[in-house]
Amino acid sequence: MKNELPLREPQTLIEAVRCFADPDVALRTMVELRWPHGVHCPTCGRTDVRFIATRRMWECKEKHPRKQFSAKVGTIFEDSPIDLGKWFAAIWMVANCKNGISSYEMHRALGVTQKTAWFMDHRVRLAMKTGSFIKMSGDVEADETFIGGLSKNMHKHRRAQKIKGTGGSGKEAVLGIVKRGSEDTASRIKTVHIPNVRHKSLAPKSGPRSNRARRSTPMR
Repeated sequence: MKNELPLREPQTLIEAVRCFADPDVALRTMVELRWPHGVHCPTCGRTDVRFIATRRMWECKEKHPRKQFSAKVGTIFEDSPIDLGKWFAAIWMVANCKNGISSYEMHRALGVTQKTAWFMDHRVRLAMKTGSFIKMSGDVEADETFIGGLSKNMHKHRRAQKIKGTGGSGKEAVLGIVKRGSEDTASRIKTVHIPNVRHKSLAPKSGPRSNRARRSTPMR
C-alpha cells in the first residue's frame, strides 16, 4: 500500500459512515492502527510481505500454513463477515455517545440487524475494556482467585450466613489471564468475574499455563 496523506478523523456520525464506506479508507485505517511501524506477518513476524490488491490481503514469503493474512486476523473482527467500514462506524458511535448506545440505535444507523448490532456493540465494548482490539493468542498464563471479606472480620450471624464451606465458599471467583511481553512488546493482562471455577465457566479451548495444573482446564 502506497503512502498517502494522513486521514482526517470524522467529527460526526454522518462523516464516519461516509468516510469508512470507502473500503480503501477502512483498510488503511485498520493498517495504521494495527501496524503503525509497517505490516508484518502475524504468524512469523516477517516484514517483507507482499500486498495482494485484488483480495486486500498480504502474503508472507516464509513457508508456513497461514501465508496469506488479512488485517482482521487475530483481532475481534476476525471470522466476521461484517465489513470494516461498519465496524469503524460502530466504534465511533460507542466511543462518542456519552450516554451509551443501544443495539437498536446501532442497527438503524448502520443498516444491520438488531442481532448483528448487539454482537458488534458487545465486541467493541469488550475491546475498549481490555484496551486492545487484538485477541490474546499463543502461550498465555491463567489462574483464579477468590475475592471477599475475611470471615474473622464478620459478625457471627453474618459469618454463619455467608461461609458455608472452605476455600472460596461465600466469595466471588475472578479469573486472570496474562500474555507475557518481550523486549519489544508489553505484557497484556485481563481479569474477568466468573460464576465459579468449573470446567464450563472457564470456556475450554486451549491450554494455558497455571500454577495449579490439576485444577486448571483448557481455555480459549
